[in-house]
Amino acid sequence: MKVLVINGPNLNMLGKREVGIYGNTTLGEIETLVRKRALELGVEVELFQSNHEGQIIDEIHSALKEDIDGIVINPGGYTHTSVAIRDALLSVDRPFIEIHISNIANRETFRQESLFSDIAIGTISGLGPLGYVFGLEALWELYGKKTG
Repeated sequence: MKVLVINGPNLNMLGKREVGIYGNTTLGEIETLVRKRALELGVEVELFQSNHEGQIIDEIHSALKEDIDGIVINPGGYTHTSVAIRDALLSVDRPFIEIHISNIANRETFRQESLFSDIAIGTISGLGPLGYVFGLEALWELYGKKTG
């Protein structure tokens, strides 16, 4: 099984920005957690972060040529605004899990609306960095065991 993990805008600043909301774990540390769990599960993982909507869309499109089986995505601020990323996810027809480090239901009103939750196979919100690991595990449980 091959999984693409995508992080959207400002997630490269984890550990430095709003630590009261996002904690002090860096994106690099989250990627290490994901790589470790992927190795244990026998899952190949590709990690990607961008602050640019078009680059995220291009990476999602690459799922077709890279034989990606599933996607774990934290769209960051694009969660609430990007119809284009939503359309890209629909266009590649791959199962995906939506991840949020903070609990978006407990945030500002504008952050409580997600353009992805209704098309995701699941959403993990508020569990911090563990959400990424749980997202990877869920894809493996639901799809990886069948192919691997």
